[in-house]
Parts: sequence; structure tokens; C-alpha cells
Amino acid sequence: MKRNILAVPVRRMVGSAGESLQDLVAVEEPLEIRIGDRPVSITMRTPGHDLELAAGFLFGEGILRSAGDIEKIEATGENVVRILLQPGADADTERLERNFYMSSSCGVCGKASIEAVHATGCVILPRNGFAVAAEVIHGLPGGLRQSQAVFDRTGGLHAAALFDSNGTLCGVREDVGRHNAVDKVIGSEVLAGRTPLCDKMLLVSGRASFELIQKAAVAGIPLLAAVGAPSSLAVDLARRFQMTLLGFVRDDRFNIYSGEWRVR
Repeated sequence: MKRNILAVPVRRMVGSAGESLQDLVAVEEPLEIRIGDRPVSITMRTPGHDLELAAGFLFGEGILRSAGDIEKIEATGENVVRILLQPGADADTERLERNFYMSSSCGVCGKASIEAVHATGCVILPRNGFAVAAEVIHGLPGGLRQSQAVFDRTGGLHAAALFDSNGTLCGVREDVGRHNAVDKVIGSEVLAGRTPLCDKMLLVSGRASFELIQKAAVAGIPLLAAVGAPSSLAVDLARRFQMTLLGFVRDDRFNIYSGEWRVR
């Protein structure tokens, strides 16, 4: 197994005094995702849970509909994951070449971006069937923080966690990329055949961007909570799909930007 933490020499300064010591940093390396022999994506990630990352990424893009589309998924090299699709699997591999809206700096307008999400197969989330108490939400950041093993050693990773409506932690993943952390935790559920995730909520350690709302919507997650702030396009997308979106979930407070009916 590849290391996800690396010791590096540093010079630590306290005031004008310095000392030489070792510091731990999170590893960042490229991962190439292939469908068959065709490269479809390269992402910078922290090694670990690479199969889940690949499955979650392709699921969030609408390329995979379920684990049943996968004939085989394997690591074929040090930084390569290859997925073989089942014969007859309805996978639009050309979609990845069209979905350049995923970068928040690409300049594509919000309307076009949201329409592109509709093309991935997202449907409007049902208003009933999931509700959570406010006091449960207040406890989520503490539950996430306690499970961040690599962050404790490096301080340099994002995290994404799935909880049920009682606040029970169902899964957590860490990565230098917040999108990757979400792909990993959703990908683990995809490979286990547990999607859609209509009875789960997702907590992310950073801000809530458009891309994270998209990934949650594809997975059928009714509530996304973020420790940080949401973007305007994230709010628009959450409202469009009737997802509950919470921001600034910390210090016993949070803001509800959409879907307030799911919070008791």
C-alpha cells in the first residue's frame, strides 16, 4: 500500500529562534482513471481508496449508474485504476469530454451548468422521507473531526463523511482534494451496491461548491452540510433539486440555504 503521509525536513521558527525537525505532510500524486484502455481522467489525490475514488467520480459524472455496470475494477499500475464495463452497459463515455463546467473557474454560466447536471440523470429529490433534528446537525463536525486520522497527523486534508438521520457515522474519507474525498466516500457506497443514498446526509470539511452539490444530487443524498460557506451556484443547484443545504455548520450554529423542511 502506498503511503499517504510523508516526513519532510523543515526549519521551524519561533520568534527569531529556529530549529531543524521533521514535519508530516499529506502525499499528493496523480491518479489516472481508465475505462478499458481509454484514459478518461487524471486527478491529483492522496493515495488510498483509489478504486472508490474512480467509481465515485464516474458515478457522479453519470457514466456509471450502479455497481452492476462494472465487470471489473482494478489498480493496474502505481497510479492507474482501470474499469471494465459490463457488456451492454449504457455508459456515455463522451460525457466526460463535454463536462468542462466542473471547474469553478471555467466561466460557464450557471444556467448551462445546471442544465448539464440534469443531463447526468439527476432527478428532483423527494421532500419527504428524510428529516434530522437540529441538535444532531450540531454534533456532526465533532463526529467528523474524531474520525480524521490523517488530518490529525498532517493538518492538510479535506474530509467528507456520511451520517444517518441519528448522527451515526456511516463512512468517512480524506484527501487533499475535497472533490476526491466526496468521490471516495460515495464510491464506497456505489461499489457496495447501496445507492441511492436517500437515507444519508453528507458533511464536508470545507466550503460547499457547485460540484459537491452535483455529486450529492446524483447519489440521491437529500442533505449536504458544510463547515464553510456555500457558493451562489451551489445554492441555486440545491434549490433546483430540493436538496437541503447547510453552511457554517460549526460552533453550535448553521445557516439553512435551501430545504428547511428537513430540519426539525
